[in-house]
Amino acid sequence: MHYKKQLYTLLIPFLLISFIFVNASDQSIAKENLTDPPAVTGQGSADSPIRITPLRHPEKVDSVLALMTLEEKVGQLNLLSSGFAETGPVLSEQYREMIGEAKLGGVFNAHTVEHTLDLQRVAVEETRLGIPLLFAFDVIHGHRTIFPVPLAEASTWDPDLIEKASRIAAKESAAAGLHWTFTPMIDVSPDPRWGRIVESSGEDPLLNKLFGVARIKGFQGDDLYELDTIMATAKHFAAYGMAEAGRDYNTVDISERTLREVHLPAFKAAVDADVRTFMTAFNEYDGVPATGSDYLFNRILRDEWGFDGFVVTDYTAIMELIPHGYARDEAHAAELALNANVDMDMMSNIFLEELPALVEQGIILEEQIDMAVARILDMKFELGLFEDPYRYSDYEREAETIMREDFLDFALEVAEKSIVLLKNDDLLPLTEEKKNIAVIGPLGDNQYDVMGSWSAAGEASDNISLLEGLTNAVASDVQIEFAQGVPLSLDDASTDGIEEAVQLAKESDVVILALGEGRHMSGEAASRTTLTLPGAQQELLEAIHETGTPVVLVLMAGRPLEINWANEHIPAIVNAFYLGTRTGDAIASVLYGNHNPSGKLTFSWPYTVGQVPNVYYQKKTGRPIDPNQRYTSKFIDAPNDPLYPFGYGLSYTSFQYDDLTLDKDEIRNDGNLTVSVKVTNSGDVAGHEIVQLYTRKMVASVTQPVRLLRDFEKIYLEPAESKIVEFQLNASQLTYLDQQLNPVLEPGEVRVYVGTNVAQTLESEFLIVE
Repeated sequence: MHYKKQLYTLLIPFLLISFIFVNASDQSIAKENLTDPPAVTGQGSADSPIRITPLRHPEKVDSVLALMTLEEKVGQLNLLSSGFAETGPVLSEQYREMIGEAKLGGVFNAHTVEHTLDLQRVAVEETRLGIPLLFAFDVIHGHRTIFPVPLAEASTWDPDLIEKASRIAAKESAAAGLHWTFTPMIDVSPDPRWGRIVESSGEDPLLNKLFGVARIKGFQGDDLYELDTIMATAKHFAAYGMAEAGRDYNTVDISERTLREVHLPAFKAAVDADVRTFMTAFNEYDGVPATGSDYLFNRILRDEWGFDGFVVTDYTAIMELIPHGYARDEAHAAELALNANVDMDMMSNIFLEELPALVEQGIILEEQIDMAVARILDMKFELGLFEDPYRYSDYEREAETIMREDFLDFALEVAEKSIVLLKNDDLLPLTEEKKNIAVIGPLGDNQYDVMGSWSAAGEASDNISLLEGLTNAVASDVQIEFAQGVPLSLDDASTDGIEEAVQLAKESDVVILALGEGRHMSGEAASRTTLTLPGAQQELLEAIHETGTPVVLVLMAGRPLEINWANEHIPAIVNAFYLGTRTGDAIASVLYGNHNPSGKLTFSWPYTVGQVPNVYYQKKTGRPIDPNQRYTSKFIDAPNDPLYPFGYGLSYTSFQYDDLTLDKDEIRNDGNLTVSVKVTNSGDVAGHEIVQLYTRKMVASVTQPVRLLRDFEKIYLEPAESKIVEFQLNASQLTYLDQQLNPVLEPGEVRVYVGTNVAQTLESEFLIVE
């Protein structure tokens, strides 16, 4: 191969060939001893200490570094985006020239074998050293086969299921020439005004941790050398979900206690799960923008946790240090980011333009750049790209992998299990007696918005709309008609179509009313000050209700919406989020009872936007809520409780909880106990139940939340079947940070709550003793 000859020629003078290429019989490139000593890349200065990262392929990385000029090194730290055209991804001629000049280490938004192979050939065959590119894409909830959005997937309360979904996404994206995805987003998200709640697993630290690890395992597999795995990215470090007022990119001002107890556990778990890359957050923490934060990336991520992968910025985040008022100019921004051990610059071009001069001026050390480059090269070796830069470029594998039938079947399963039944006054499941069905609403016959935000290479034409799914599900003698009613818009409140929709409703036996948000109303840069139904949808809802025809409200959105009126007046409400490729089939399956809904909320559904954030793990305060006392911590114009509590979700059956038992009355602060409860399916159909365990430390040297989720189990019960569910509760799960931010578990009473959601539980207690 021309590529190998080129590198061999260059490496012979350095006697380093044996370190660069894997012998043809050696298939263990990604299984290097992780305890090998790090590459020696120099000593750090007192002001800008170099974090010497233990590499997985130290000798190989050092051998390449020895050949590189400063400009070639800096090029490896540059990440730019491919653009898009009707025919697929394209790269500007300027960027193509930059690849040929070794000024790019990777390209994102590049996918398909055709496109990535074309660009890789430029990097490998037209540059001096032929160092291969990394190709990245936001494969958040599926590549071409689109799964439900992450907030919906979390409603399954089934991390193993979502690990499998991520495994499929990895297979498709790797087959399309990709090496790297910018997921999981593990920002705890307590404020539904923030559009990016749709990318999270909700408001709970434990669930964000568990689903984050599941996605990392799914994408990265057991061995990154395997051709159906890609690198994952833990993002956004850190506390991005706490943007003030839910306004994206806004300031974050929280205590170190909140940072460490609520927002960091998921990221620490990502490091423990061997995630290969981290992404910086847009926000500041403690007055310092994250992309320039020594505290976050040096002291916590590198020193405290020992992270050995590389850090990439979010889009233009280095440049944004200037408008933050943290950097004087681009050179200063580059200095600050590199000193924080940020390795790769996404879209700012600032490392490329400023680092060589900063080295020449002695402001930064070349050894700092060496370490950043080393971490990136290390991952390229891990992926096998130095052995064969074209190993992900297989047209036949791409054709065979994309949208396989078993992938589509699994997407349906995940979509069904993601649906949350919010209300049902004996209207669902629908029966065969209802022969005339009206599908009404701007999301009723919609293939585009059902994918949700960040839908990668998904194509609207592949998606099953609600109308199509229902049509496929019903018997031939059932008549289904559609009317849009109102536009899907925040700005257009036109009601011209309501009259037609009302007439259709009057002629029908039941109305399936599909309302909610368009896909671009949720996600990045999609913050809202209200959570009301967009445009004229509320008017449509009330008009259809006035007809007297029974209504099933199907909500599609990336956040909870204010639906108090609907909860009071509409007999059945189904929360479908954005379900992806198999949307219509999944909703139809639930509406007709082929799948008994089992999804449960991973956020507290607000009664009104004025409550938010209104997380379940709030604290008691010195004046706890008392409806009979004015001077207590409560609202005077709205309920204090959410409309639907955390962990809530109905089924077509019912479950009874009995006999909550603890096997010990007291444990030491290094002990454990068994919590057991009897759960019975007291209804007429089989179903899944998610049994949830919460605790509260009643008295501590630092005030504690009224509830914290500690564990859960998803069980399946036939009618009249009972099961004893057991949880092992370890004292280590109950620790909290004392006033010096050290983990402790002090003596005293611990309450235990087990039930179907955080507000409906059985209760017991035990003691922590010396």
